[in-house]
Amino acid sequence: MLIIGERINGMFNDIKRAIQERDPAPVQEWARRQEQGGARALDLNVGPAVADKVGAMKWLVEVVQEVSDLTLCLDSTNIEAIEEGLKLCKRPAIINSTNADREKIERLFPLAVEYGAALIGLTMNKNGVPKDADTRLAFAMELVAAADEFGLPMEDLYIDPLILPANVGQDHGPEVLKTLYQIKLLANPAPRTVVGLSNVSQNCQERRLLNRTFLAMAMACGLDAAIADACDEELMATAAAGEVLLNQTVYCDSFVKMFKAR
Repeated sequence: MLIIGERINGMFNDIKRAIQERDPAPVQEWARRQEQGGARALDLNVGPAVADKVGAMKWLVEVVQEVSDLTLCLDSTNIEAIEEGLKLCKRPAIINSTNADREKIERLFPLAVEYGAALIGLTMNKNGVPKDADTRLAFAMELVAAADEFGLPMEDLYIDPLILPANVGQDHGPEVLKTLYQIKLLANPAPRTVVGLSNVSQNCQERRLLNRTFLAMAMACGLDAAIADACDEELMATAAAGEVLLNQTVYCDSFVKMFKAR
């Protein structure tokens, strides 16, 4: 289970201020904390902090790489910001993200191939998030076909079936789980799968409980990665236990500690 730390995001006030003031301290502190918590990649999202998305993304990449060698997940709807960030990455990155619209596919799949990056593909188009598993799966198939068309290795394609908050899209949860399972049947080797885990609990009570529970359920359906709170110790312990119970890693008495250190 690849945990991609979610916290370096301009939607959070401390990161927003850091980007606006070009203060590296809060960004670097969260990079360290998430790595210590067990994250093996870091999502970088400038959010609404500044108008200059390109400059902000370049700055984030540079200051994070001063303190961490983890894989960076460049998260932006601004394709230029993603490309300029990719140029600065010291190791292959993850692009977050494209949807199934042909215009975006034709721009982002070649970009991923050019820079040796992985790519997150969303099971939606410009019309929004589908409600049922079958439509999600149809979009996933378009993304798989695009990977073959543009030469992106299937192991570098992460498909996100898009979980919605439980308080407004409760009926989406089972459809996402069904989609996760079926995605693994689309190709051999199969694409990887990812979710933005905290979306399931947005504006809900008991957020951490909902996140941990959905993570365990999704892992059982084939989830490979999650953009999540790597500083939630119980969430990380859930991921570690899930790997053991799904026979994905060899059991040892210190399996939680080993998961965080791996």
